[in-house]
Amino acid sequence: MHAQPSLIQPVAVTGNARATHFERIGGAEPIALLAERFYHHMDTQPEAAAIRAMHPADLTPVRKVLELFLVEWMGGSKDYSAMRGHPRLRMRHMEFPLGVAARDAWMNCMRAALNEVVTDAELKTQLEAAFFKTADFIRNQQENHHDNDR
Repeated sequence: MHAQPSLIQPVAVTGNARATHFERIGGAEPIALLAERFYHHMDTQPEAAAIRAMHPADLTPVRKVLELFLVEWMGGSKDYSAMRGHPRLRMRHMEFPLGVAARDAWMNCMRAALNEVVTDAELKTQLEAAFFKTADFIRNQQENHHDNDR
């Protein structure tokens, strides 16, 4: 069985100081902005139309869920888990047809948001790699190699 990717990112070592991604990004406010910008891009990029259609007309509730998840995922408060339980991202997304195109559209929106919000180039690279790993893992179409590891 293939292990699910770690949902909480490890502490990053920068110089002699150890800091979580939550600390490095600047706390909850930049994460809220990241979620807002992500959904802005999903709402406005023509390439994201298919994944946008999987969401409700009002993105406010899902934006708040993403924000809570990202705060915890990056090492901040555990409000997401307290309110929603274990993330179980793959299970929660099984109702949606998620293949390579959906993953790539999602990543394009997140990459645009990261470019607007995250000023630390090393952190941006780390977050982008972690987002890709997770987005790739939750794909549920036939071409997902993770399904072969069960």
